[in-house]
Amino acid sequence: MNVVGLFAGIGGIEVGLHQAGHNTSLLCEIDHGAQAVLSARFPLTPCVPDVRDLRSIPAAEILAAGFPCQDLSQAGRTAGIDGSRSGLVGEVFRLYRTAPKKPRWLVLENVPFMLRLDHGKAMHFLTTQLEELRLTWAYRVVDTRAFGLPHRRLRVILVASASEDPRDVLFADEAIESLPLERIGSACGFYWTEGTRGLGWAVDAVPTLKGGSTIGIASPPAMWMPNGEIVTPDIADAERLQGLPSGWTEPAQGRKARTGVRWKLVGNAVSVPVARWLGSRLASPGSHDSSRDIPLSDSASWPMAAWGKEGKTWRVQLSTWPVSETYQQLASFLQHPTAPLSKRAASGFYGRATRSSLRFPHGFLDAVAEHIRRLDSAAA
Repeated sequence: MNVVGLFAGIGGIEVGLHQAGHNTSLLCEIDHGAQAVLSARFPLTPCVPDVRDLRSIPAAEILAAGFPCQDLSQAGRTAGIDGSRSGLVGEVFRLYRTAPKKPRWLVLENVPFMLRLDHGKAMHFLTTQLEELRLTWAYRVVDTRAFGLPHRRLRVILVASASEDPRDVLFADEAIESLPLERIGSACGFYWTEGTRGLGWAVDAVPTLKGGSTIGIASPPAMWMPNGEIVTPDIADAERLQGLPSGWTEPAQGRKARTGVRWKLVGNAVSVPVARWLGSRLASPGSHDSSRDIPLSDSASWPMAAWGKEGKTWRVQLSTWPVSETYQQLASFLQHPTAPLSKRAASGFYGRATRSSLRFPHGFLDAVAEHIRRLDSAAA
């Protein structure tokens, strides 16, 4: 099927859809760094910078949009769906509404925090807009780890259609989550930018790669390795943690640009294997048994999976793992040299952590303190 990709970023959705056999006929992305990546990686596909300049879209079966999440995420401004960035999702509905030939599928992707933000206001807005377009919709929160990557990344995948059943796309697959709950020799990821109210702890995985952080910068997470070292991954491995080839974002890094530009782009990307699975199901839907679906009241919070039409909504009892592919342990997944977490970063984290009331895994803060001592000794 032909795809139009809006808010394409560095093309994570499109790469996954291509791997599932689809083709992208138009891209739209305003960020200059992301544009450089798209131009290099999709040289034959036209790219329009600003979605607001698009008067219409070419004929396509899939209209996909990983619309901006800065106003919806905990790491962003949490301004909500009416924020200056996330409010641009209205352009997706405008282009669908005015398309000479309506796409068969509408695909939206965003952060799960929008299910809770402002008591679910964002999801109420989205589903209301979809139903005004006379679309049946379904969404599911999906974890990248289900596809074997050691990257704990949860995202809402929302699919809608006027002619097809999106439940058979998102709900036909279900697997059992199988991950270690304790360290026991595994590398563990955490946010060194946190330490006061949260940690982002992930066993045998890195926490969600982000385009920003609570201290306002795009940066790598830290990892507590099995040998006790505290390190950060290389940007090339971060690309791989999103299912992209090493070096995918190199076109965005000009002579004077810092690596932080690439970290921001990778942090905002869509995981390729998630998009590949979605693309496979769009091409060949399965079958969803709705007999156990539960009607959802207007006052209920948004669950991890649901569907709706004509003003009625149902909760679906599913995990965030539609599949369970062979898992790659974090320590052995890394192919590129790691770097020690800097003394400034480690000391800042350690100071926040020791002043907080958070509880930490046994031996973790001792390892951070020892890391700082080693850096001091090396500098002496």
